[in-house]
Amino acid sequence: MSPPATLRVSSPEDVDLELGVVEQWTVQSAKTDDRLIINIHEKLDETSHDLGVDPGLIKDGVEADLQRLLAEQIETLGTGYSLIRREYFTAIGPVDILARDANGATVAIELKRRGDIDGVEQLTRYLELLNRDPLLAPVRGIFAAQQIKPQAKVLANDRGIDCITLDYDAMRGVDDSESRLF
Repeated sequence: MSPPATLRVSSPEDVDLELGVVEQWTVQSAKTDDRLIINIHEKLDETSHDLGVDPGLIKDGVEADLQRLLAEQIETLGTGYSLIRREYFTAIGPVDILARDANGATVAIELKRRGDIDGVEQLTRYLELLNRDPLLAPVRGIFAAQQIKPQAKVLANDRGIDCITLDYDAMRGVDDSESRLF
């Protein structure tokens, strides 16, 4: 049954009691009249564990986390890099990171968890727009991701965009390189 749905536990009707049903579970769709009725005939064991307060869904390693970490560790891109701004606003959307390299040149960085052709296309549009600004030009691009698809690398290289693979665990400081074989 497709979510959202609710679960209701109830005592069975007299007819079901005669058939040996001890408990009835009803799963009801919130969007339709679909329902699933489960008849429980025997409970062999029942336990309960208090797991504390539900923290909700917390995603780790999302693009925002990569952006924050790279902004804090901008020299991961190379010695002499400095951060201009995160989420640099443009008319077509924000560039993830705008920085300066060791020579003072402007660099636009597009971050993705998994880099594909769409991300390279996005960075290309940003670069075309940013290079129209005489205060920033010339602007070069870096496509940074945890994984970059081969097709995206080929397209980026063809457009003069550098590709950098980011090690999220190392950036967070949880990677113990000495305990790894490779």
